[in-house]
Amino acid sequence: MEKQSKKDIMFDRMKEKKKEVRVVRRIVLIVALVLLLIVAVAGWQAYSYVSEALSPVDPDSEEVINIDVPIGSNLDSIAALLEDNELIKDARIYKYYVKFQNESSFQAGSYGLTQSMTLDEITESLKTGKVYHEPLFTINVPEGLTLVEIGERVIEPNTDYTAEEFMAQVQDEAYIDELMVKYPDLLTEEIKGEDVKFALEGYLFPATYSIYEEDPSLTLLIEQMLDATKANIEPYHAVLQEQELTPHWLLTFASLLEEEATSMSDRQTIASVFYNRLDVDMPLQTDPTVIYAMGEHKDRLFNSDYEYEDPYSTYTNQGLPPGPIAASGASSIEAVLNPNQTEYLFFLADSEGNNYFSTTYEQHLKYRDEHIGN
Repeated sequence: MEKQSKKDIMFDRMKEKKKEVRVVRRIVLIVALVLLLIVAVAGWQAYSYVSEALSPVDPDSEEVINIDVPIGSNLDSIAALLEDNELIKDARIYKYYVKFQNESSFQAGSYGLTQSMTLDEITESLKTGKVYHEPLFTINVPEGLTLVEIGERVIEPNTDYTAEEFMAQVQDEAYIDELMVKYPDLLTEEIKGEDVKFALEGYLFPATYSIYEEDPSLTLLIEQMLDATKANIEPYHAVLQEQELTPHWLLTFASLLEEEATSMSDRQTIASVFYNRLDVDMPLQTDPTVIYAMGEHKDRLFNSDYEYEDPYSTYTNQGLPPGPIAASGASSIEAVLNPNQTEYLFFLADSEGNNYFSTTYEQHLKYRDEHIGN
């Protein structure tokens, strides 16, 4: 009887175990089905969301929405601009879509777009630079101009403003403070340094600007140029932060290259010369800083000029000047952060703009005698 009881107990346990196994299997099956359902629902929602994001915002809309794409804008800023103006539904989806389509090289300009346009139509418009509104006139700011020269050569001849009015605006302290709030990553306290001649020197980007108003304000013109500088500096923010450098440092360095060089390769090599000199505590000794310090154009400097005492002179001071000495183009900005690797410490240019580089002062003097003379 006792043995029979043990057998019954064993069978009962086996029955219970089988029952447990069946329950576990059911639970696993239910959990698996639930997970599959969740994945399916999530997948469907993701598919629906992406499909919705790829469709026009409003297929029936005929309202034209005007946007301005600043010079130097990248895909991130363009996608954000389109989303902010409700021309696309999701900036992230649009960026992935454009990258998947291998589209690039969007054109700056003023566009009239509608919410009924597809992503392909929007992309095609931005890629081809199809401008829907013709500018009333354009203003061209060449590379290498100072603020004074921008006023005299660009603002005064092309607008109703005088060079004096322009200079008064770019030196207005209250306006500078407003701009520093509007462009916090670009305009820092460095522009108010004790030895800085003009806070906005070097910050008005050289480019051709389209003007769509008959009587644009000075602030509109100035801020268009600042927008372009911001767009051209933004790609380098991460590099600058990593190296604990600032846009002011970058624009100051770039302005020296803009005034000294003619070709991209020369900019990169001259940048290497300046880096090499900074590394060994040699003065940069670049003539354009003396000319800027003296405040007058000179075709040739004399020995007495090199002794001119001013914070901007790189003959009487070590390191970079307190601020930019001119407006730098994109190639000069890029050359600062991507210089050639050389051991050159000297360079000079002949009357045709050809540069000659050397590692020793003796070689430098030889080039001077050969290409410059006395």
